[in-house]
Amino acid sequence: MSNSCLSSIGKKLIMSISGLFLVLFLLFHMSMNLVAVFSGEAYNAVCEFLGANWYALVGTMVLALGFIVHIVFAFILSLQNRKARGAERYAYQEKPAAVEWASQNMLVLGSIVFVGLILHLSQFWYKMQFAEIAGITNQYGVADGAAWMQYYFSQLPVVICYLVWFVAIWFHLCHGFWSALQTIGWNNKVWMDRWKCISNIFATVVMLGFAAVVIAAYIKSLC
Repeated sequence: MSNSCLSSIGKKLIMSISGLFLVLFLLFHMSMNLVAVFSGEAYNAVCEFLGANWYALVGTMVLALGFIVHIVFAFILSLQNRKARGAERYAYQEKPAAVEWASQNMLVLGSIVFVGLILHLSQFWYKMQFAEIAGITNQYGVADGAAWMQYYFSQLPVVICYLVWFVAIWFHLCHGFWSALQTIGWNNKVWMDRWKCISNIFATVVMLGFAAVVIAAYIKSLC
C-alpha cells in the first residue's frame, strides 16, 4: 500500500474520531438545552455550574480543538478527492442510486453547519462564558441562559435560521455517523445496515430535541 494511501486513510480516521467526539457533545448539549423547556431556573443552574470554571474552560478548549481538527481534515480530504477526480468532475455522470444525497454534499452541509455555529457562538458563548472570562456586563447576565434563549428565539428570522441549521446538521449526522464507524472498521455488511438505521434515529432524536427548545421559546413569546 502506498504512502499516499496510508496518509488518506489516516486523515479519514482522524476526521472520523473527531466527528464521533462531536456527536457525543451534541447529545450532551441537546440534553442540557431540553432542561430549559421545563425549567428556566434549572437550566440557569446548569449554566452557572459550567460558566468559566476551569473544567468548563478545559472542556471548551478540547471541544474547539476537536471541531477545528474535524473541519480542517474534512476540507483537506474534500480537496484531495476533487483533485483526484480531475477533469472527470466536469463530465456528466449519473449519480449512483446507492449513494445518499448527503454523502455527495458533505462539504456544502459542513459549510452551513459552520456558519450556523458562528451565529450560535456569537449569540450565546460570547454573551455568556466569554463575557464572564472577560468581565463584560450585558443585559441578561452571563449565567442567565434561559433569558438569552427567550430573547433570541422570540425573533422569527433567528428561529428560521436555527431550524435551517438543524436540518443541515441532521443531514450531516445521518451520513457522517455511520460513515465514521465504517472508517474505524465497523463495516461488515450486517452492521453497516444497522449503523445506518441507528444514525438516522440518533440524528432525528437529537435535532428534534434542539428544534423543540427553539420552537418552545418562540411559542412562549407569542403567549
